[in-house]
Amino acid sequence: MQSPPVTADEARRMAVLRSLQLLDTSPEERFDRHTRLARRLFDVPIAAVSLVDSSRQYFKSIDGLEVRQTGRAESFCGHTILQADAMVVNDALADTRFIDNPLVTGSPDIRFYAGVPLVVQGQPIGTLCIIDRQSRELSAEDLASLTDLAGMVAAEMQTLHEATTDTLTGLCNQRGLANAARHLFRADDHHSDLLGPLAIVTIDLDHFKAINDGFGHDAGDRALKAMADILKQVFRGSDWSARQGGDEFCVLSCRSGPLAVQRQLERLDEAVRAFNRGQRAGSWKLAYSAGFAVRTPEIADLDALLCVADGAMYDQKAVHHANATPWGAA
Repeated sequence: MQSPPVTADEARRMAVLRSLQLLDTSPEERFDRHTRLARRLFDVPIAAVSLVDSSRQYFKSIDGLEVRQTGRAESFCGHTILQADAMVVNDALADTRFIDNPLVTGSPDIRFYAGVPLVVQGQPIGTLCIIDRQSRELSAEDLASLTDLAGMVAAEMQTLHEATTDTLTGLCNQRGLANAARHLFRADDHHSDLLGPLAIVTIDLDHFKAINDGFGHDAGDRALKAMADILKQVFRGSDWSARQGGDEFCVLSCRSGPLAVQRQLERLDEAVRAFNRGQRAGSWKLAYSAGFAVRTPEIADLDALLCVADGAMYDQKAVHHANATPWGAA
C-alpha cells in the first residue's frame, strides 16, 4: 500500500481546515444534500465529503456507509488533495498504489474512486468523492459534473471561513474563537487527558492609538497585520489565534501548561523585538502587553478563562504605561 505524503504547505492547510471548525461535528443538511445528489447523479453506492486531518480522514457527510472516519494513511482522498484536479481510479485492483489497500481488500471493497479536491483559501482541505464496489469509467461529462458539485461544497466551506475570519489579519474573529472554544471546552470536559490543559493568552497592543494618530490608519492596519503574522509564526498550527477586535488578540490552545505558555511568550517577545529591529529609524514599533490563564476545574467557559487572562494582561499594561516610551522598545 502506498500511503499519501503530506502536502507541500501542510501547516497552512491544517490551519485552514481547523479554522472551519467542521471536524468532529454532527452531519449538516448543507453538506448532506450534496452527497445525496452525487450518489444519485452518478449511480454509486457511496458518496462523501471527506476532510483530511493530520492522521485521519473525517467524513463531514457520507451517504451509503456507516463510518465517520478512517486513517489518512490508507485514504484515497489523501492522494487526491495532492493534485490540482480530480483523481479517478477506475479499478483499484489494477492500481499499484491501492491494490493491497485494506479499504480495497476488505470493507468497503473499493474498486472505483473519483474525488475532487475541496479548496478553501487556496488550500485543499478535503474532497468530494464517489465510490463504487465495481470497476467503471467516468466520462468527461460526468467528471465535469462532479467538479462542479465539488465547487458548490467548497463554496459552502469558503462562506464558513469568511464568517469566522477577521478580514484584515486572516485570524479567527470573535465568532470563530467562540465556536472553537465551545468544541474544545466540551472535549476537555470529557477527555481532559487528551486535550488538557487548555490555556489562553490575551494580547493588547500598547500605544496603538499613537500609531494611528502619528502615522495614519494605514500604519495602524500594518501594525495589526504584523502582530497577526508574528502570532502565526510563534504559536502552533493547532492553536487558535484570534483578533477579538480593535488592537486585542488572543490565542487559545490545548496541551499547554504554564511552562509551555511561558516559553511561547518568550518566543513572542523575541519575534516582536526582531520585527522592531527591522523598522526604519523614526518609524512606529510594536509594543504589547500579555497575560495568560490555564483552565482549572472551576473555569467553566471561555468568558471565565478570558477574565483571568485579561486580569494578568492589564496588570502588565499598567506597568508598561508607567515605564514605556512611545512605540515601545526596540
